[in-house]
Amino acid sequence: MTRKPSRRSPKKNPSRQWRRMDLHLHTPASSDYQDTATTYLDILRQAEIRGLDIIGITDHNTVAGFAALKRELEQLLWLEEMGRIDALEQRRLDEYRRLLDKILVLPGFEFTATFGFHILGLFPPETPVSYLEHLLLTLHIPLELLQKGSSTVGATVDVLTAYQVINEAGGIVIAAHANSGNGVIMRGLDFGGQTRIAYTQDPNLHVLEVTDLEKRGHYATRRFFDGSKPEYPRPMRCIQGSDAHRLMRDAANAKNLGVGDRVTEILLEELSFEAVGNVLKGNDFSLTRPYRGPAKAIDFVQLAREEGESIVQAFHPSMAQRGGHMDSILRDICAMSNTNGGT
Repeated sequence: MTRKPSRRSPKKNPSRQWRRMDLHLHTPASSDYQDTATTYLDILRQAEIRGLDIIGITDHNTVAGFAALKRELEQLLWLEEMGRIDALEQRRLDEYRRLLDKILVLPGFEFTATFGFHILGLFPPETPVSYLEHLLLTLHIPLELLQKGSSTVGATVDVLTAYQVINEAGGIVIAAHANSGNGVIMRGLDFGGQTRIAYTQDPNLHVLEVTDLEKRGHYATRRFFDGSKPEYPRPMRCIQGSDAHRLMRDAANAKNLGVGDRVTEILLEELSFEAVGNVLKGNDFSLTRPYRGPAKAIDFVQLAREEGESIVQAFHPSMAQRGGHMDSILRDICAMSNTNGGT
């Protein structure tokens, strides 16, 4: 029997803190990355600007991006140790140290399975690049394409095998943009219902990444996979990620997101891969939620204007003169506005 997940508000624990994460970021190592001049330090800086605590580097069928970041960092550390680092290099190293001290960077990849379905695999920060590359080879990524970052890699393993291999290798398994293009929910594709059930209910799959996490109503993905349907008895945790192929949102196309444009909050006792994995693999669904940003200030004057004149409010097209018939009312308004630091 499937254990029903908890959706109640999490119990208060002073050691726990809401953290912001974007687990689906591409880098220039992906062949379809749009800002080719972007550096890995730029991505970390943008993550900081957007208030992110956790990011996942998930290039298409490669770990070349994570490898390049590590390689640059190791080179700077070597120059410092040898006493050969110049001022510009020292500033870059100091910036790397500062950012990596506050942002948890998880290495991984976006794997293309048979029939083109996309799957994210995320691993601990200390995972060797060679381990991840061997894993991609196990998933049948051709050796000659291992550094290309292409989403088109020919015949690889099927979805269920990919789930199993990544999970058994110690990774967090996420079905990427599951409800949209190349997603395992297969909307608009002529696959059998049993295949869809298997691809979304497999025990080696931990999370569904969706693009409609804040959508309400009967057709919302999160509601569909809440365990209420007999054919989909396993409730699935749903999160959101930006799938950013650029640093900042495209001004000409609002759907072309940048770093931190679609964020999930996660309640953690510590900032670590283990803590993230425990939550994402667990049954307490109250520990993740979409990040909505700070609430906008309410403009009561604008609301009154939109409501219009009524029995309780009236509008005057011009201000009264000093000493006029509305002077006393204006004085009271000014006094109230200046209370507690008003203007």
